Amino acid sequence: MSDSTAQLQRPETAMTAQPEVQESAQATASESGSPLEITEFLSKTSAPIEIKEFDAEGRLPPFPHLFWHPLKAFAWVIRCLFGLASLIFMLAVVSAIPVVNFLALGYLLEVEGRLGRSGKLRDAFPLLGIAPRIGSIALGIWLWLIPLRLLSSAAADASLIDPGGPAATALRVLTPLAWAGITLHLCLALARGGSLGCFVRPLKNVLWLIGKIRTGSYLETASKQIRDFVSRLKLKHHFLLGLRGFAGAFLWLIIPTLFYAAARQSEGPQILATVFGGFLLVLAFAWVPFLQAHFAAQNRFGAFRELRTIRELFRHAPFAWLIAVILIYVLALPLYLFKIVLPPADAMWGVTLVFIISIYPARVVTGWAYGRAVRRQKAGLRSWFITRLFVRLLMLPLIAAFVFLMFFTQFIGEEGKLELFQHHAFLLPWPMFLTQ
Repeated sequence: MSDSTAQLQRPETAMTAQPEVQESAQATASESGSPLEITEFLSKTSAPIEIKEFDAEGRLPPFPHLFWHPLKAFAWVIRCLFGLASLIFMLAVVSAIPVVNFLALGYLLEVEGRLGRSGKLRDAFPLLGIAPRIGSIALGIWLWLIPLRLLSSAAADASLIDPGGPAATALRVLTPLAWAGITLHLCLALARGGSLGCFVRPLKNVLWLIGKIRTGSYLETASKQIRDFVSRLKLKHHFLLGLRGFAGAFLWLIIPTLFYAAARQSEGPQILATVFGGFLLVLAFAWVPFLQAHFAAQNRFGAFRELRTIRELFRHAPFAWLIAVILIYVLALPLYLFKIVLPPADAMWGVTLVFIISIYPARVVTGWAYGRAVRRQKAGLRSWFITRLFVRLLMLPLIAAFVFLMFFTQFIGEEGKLELFQHHAFLLPWPMFLTQ
């Protein structure tokens, strides 16, 4: 008997040297009947390393080491850029749909809340890990619809040129067959997970379907893929967050805006009401962004009543709040310019795309400023009174200038006085319910 075999026959010696490896090896050997020495000395690095597409929170995995894994780092960057473009496009499309656009507002509030709680920029894109899959689904469906459009157009032209000819007859038969085949292919691609590879390999989709039908697991696998994907979007959470965030900001802004929009002529008591409304709007605009961030971080509707808490937080990070206020209102002004002439309803997503690109950075900076104030308050770091006074003296005139410019949007916008009530920086990215 060899020395290695004799050593394997002495379990007490092996368990003393490597107790955990021996126990796992014995369990493997008893279940599969494989030799003990193969399981015991199997290297852990022999298993393939897999990078997950997203983590439990829907975020991208950590950035791979650029020196040790350059290809994985390059793939991470490409996927991140594609995911960011897909995310912005998805939010733009959602913002153009009435009622559904509460999802877009909820996502923007989620960005503020995550940054306010953690202070990490990585949390500013909570769905960025899932966005590449959304983009691949949209791109795959759009590409496969192109041949259907061309085929339908050719069939319509043939029926007009030669109604009973062979070309018109063939195209009339081929078009529904193509529709059925491409529809089946798209359904199978979605059932397999919706990655870009699933859309470009129709034969593999058919073979996958045959295999699943034979094992009787097609419905279970397809439903699981769809359920897992939809659950990571957190549609209910984002919708309710957007709905409550809209309601809280609306309650703060509706009364000042009513006064501000009261004037119908350039003289008389209505002008006094407008001036009073403008003064109230300046005060509201100074606190509403951070009240929304406070609500998003706490996920409590009662957070909108805690103005004293927000005022105290301002004392701990005044310059951060000044940066956030400047960015919010500078980026809000172009939103009104794009509504001088409203596009058709089917092209509205092009306008909301500009809105999302403008609003998103403002939400990120607002969440950062709120989170910085919270952390400095916990650390007992409070700014000097002179610093706070200087920031107030600088911030209030800037907000007053924005309110003054906003007054004239009712004269250049297609919606008239409704422009004053929309407040895209705080309410819906595109308040379609006011324009339908």
